[in-house]
Amino acid sequence: MQATDRSKSSHLGYDNLAIYRMVVLLAIGTLFLSGGCGKSNKESSPAPQSGAATPAATATPSSPAKSATATSTSSVGATAETTAKLAATEWALKQDEIKHDPNGQWAIQATASSSYNDAQGQAGWSPNQATGAPNVDKYGDDDKAWTSKTPDGGIEWLDLKYPKPVHASEVRVRESFGSGAVIKVEVFDEAGGAHAVWAGNDPTTELNYLMVKFPKTDFKTDRVKVTLATNVIPGWNEIDAVQLVGTD
Repeated sequence: MQATDRSKSSHLGYDNLAIYRMVVLLAIGTLFLSGGCGKSNKESSPAPQSGAATPAATATPSSPAKSATATSTSSVGATAETTAKLAATEWALKQDEIKHDPNGQWAIQATASSSYNDAQGQAGWSPNQATGAPNVDKYGDDDKAWTSKTPDGGIEWLDLKYPKPVHASEVRVRESFGSGAVIKVEVFDEAGGAHAVWAGNDPTTELNYLMVKFPKTDFKTDRVKVTLATNVIPGWNEIDAVQLVGTD
């Protein structure tokens, strides 16, 4: 009876041991599988990082594009500056050529329909300020030029006398402020008769010349009259000098 109980107890003990071993094996397997899954998850984690890097990779090409744009803008700026310098140089050379034209002469006397502050003699803005070679260096109001008594008053004129009668072929009116108001240019023959050599819309802007060219006159002239419509260009309209071009 005791043997049977012992055998039964032994058998039960064997069964318990077997169950224990199975539990241990299952636990180890679980731990192994759990560790494998953890590694797999860790290795898969860079995937979002790779995806996050994509915008940076996309943005990279924009740097050269920006650089190219900056270079292009810089190039355009340099070209514009060069063009401006060339234009300024050409303008200066043209001014010098006119000033020293061997066939050109500058007025020695002048009268006008009016003058600012009724200026006479060598006073600023008097008609005599339009005699001689140009001496206004910048576009703007300057008392070294002639201007009328009031701005925008309508028709005004400047009458100039030159040292030598010539067969004229050109008149150059140097406008220094409120440019574009001249409407007519006349020259006078030896008997005092007026001959209109130009009438129209004055295209002059800034500090520059209205260049009036015409067939060489049969008569000799030493007098030029410039007529302005001062209401055409708002504000004061000033003339620095007037050159008569011609030959004996």
